[in-house]
Amino acid sequence: MHTDTERCVRAVQSKDARFDGWFFTAVLTTRIYCRPSCPVVPPKPENMVFHSSAAACQQAGFRACKRCRPDTSPGSPEWNQRADLVARAMRLIADGVVDREGVPGLAGRLGYSTRQIERQLLAELGAGPLALARAQRAQTARLLIETTALPMARIAFAAGFASIRTFNDTVREVFALSPSELRARAPKERTGATAGALTLRLPFRTPLNPDNLFGHLAATAVPGVEEWRDGAYRRTLRLPYGHGIAALTPNPDHIACRLTLSDPRDLTVAISRCRRMLDLDADPVAIDDQLRTDPVLAPLVDKAPGRRVPRTVDEAEFAVRAVLGQQVSTAAARTHAARLVTAHGDPVDDPEGGLTHLFPSPEALAEVDPEALAMPRTRRATLTTLVGRLADGSLRLGVESDWPEARAQLLDLPGFGPWTADVIAMRALGDPDAFLPTDLGIRRAARDLGLPSTPAALTARAAAWRPWRAYAVQYLWATDGHPINFLPA
Repeated sequence: MHTDTERCVRAVQSKDARFDGWFFTAVLTTRIYCRPSCPVVPPKPENMVFHSSAAACQQAGFRACKRCRPDTSPGSPEWNQRADLVARAMRLIADGVVDREGVPGLAGRLGYSTRQIERQLLAELGAGPLALARAQRAQTARLLIETTALPMARIAFAAGFASIRTFNDTVREVFALSPSELRARAPKERTGATAGALTLRLPFRTPLNPDNLFGHLAATAVPGVEEWRDGAYRRTLRLPYGHGIAALTPNPDHIACRLTLSDPRDLTVAISRCRRMLDLDADPVAIDDQLRTDPVLAPLVDKAPGRRVPRTVDEAEFAVRAVLGQQVSTAAARTHAARLVTAHGDPVDDPEGGLTHLFPSPEALAEVDPEALAMPRTRRATLTTLVGRLADGSLRLGVESDWPEARAQLLDLPGFGPWTADVIAMRALGDPDAFLPTDLGIRRAARDLGLPSTPAALTARAAAWRPWRAYAVQYLWATDGHPINFLPA
């Protein structure tokens, strides 16, 4: 979008928050970059240039606005609706891969050379992987500076900087303030840093309907790993440097997020995974406008706009749970998962009580005696094959997955049909166009709404909903009275 100057100027002059994260406005006279909805008086059009990322603005010598704080904008929805190289690379960078594994590690995961990745990112975003990761480190550093009392040296390394000098230089360059000055300007109330507890706000594009989003997560919660408590969805997180607990509470203009981390270096990854699970970077206006073109879906969208796809923080975990949920009720699937958690999950300490374990890793489940699994023999074979492939690396499910390729690999596994592969594509891999024509709830909703109810005919009818069929699924599911469609009391 940043190449459409006229459209960008109109968005800035109208202070349209829907475009926050889509592009950034750099002001030539002040050398500051802003989000489109910045509250200050808009600059003259001839003094504006537009970039697709904060990293590109920083590369061009602009610093972040202190009023609108463009580094806190929602992420671009482009990266979650595309499956090309640039989008997959951006999802991995957000997950901290460059900080942990460097650009060669990013290239290895994507199956391209470092030169190819750098060339494509520069062409589309105006910044390479190192600059994009640097912008993310700066944002993490600012968050830690303003919300904790951690010493600056700990913040530097927790944010992913290799040295304190680089940390100081980057913060000054990006924010035009030293780390100490940033902390002095921040509100004084902070969380207890010794316990690793952080409280922050996760922004999103409005509207957001929390009913099916949190309703689904709460209704399918695995005891010990997830719970709904005091208006918040809580769950344990398996992270690169340790573990964590996230508590997420829906509010009208943000999601309140409280993170307890065993290692502060996991902050960036934890935030990224929580945002991904709640689908917070989606563009609900574009999605709903497309679905409203269908006269059958239009009343459902108008009744409760802004539905998101409830996703996951761990793709392998969700794949296991999808197998456990084959042809059984939600309650039975939770029971099967809870047994695995109790027997094979890693125990964690929850300061608030209630959460006891991390969900078992594929490596742990691959060592389980199949005869010890209380499930039908065919499903037992499906589960053991899946975790074996995940454990040995021959099947990789993650933010970098190529959606059609991953779906084909899943369908090659014994016991995997279209429903299992598609629900994993939709909720674990984040494919916005995944569709479940064989799902019982979808077929029932289709019948009640006068849509074709056979899988082939419904798939043909749903072609008009592309590329947002996963969101159409949420609206169709919402016609039922199942607990997944309601925010818990």
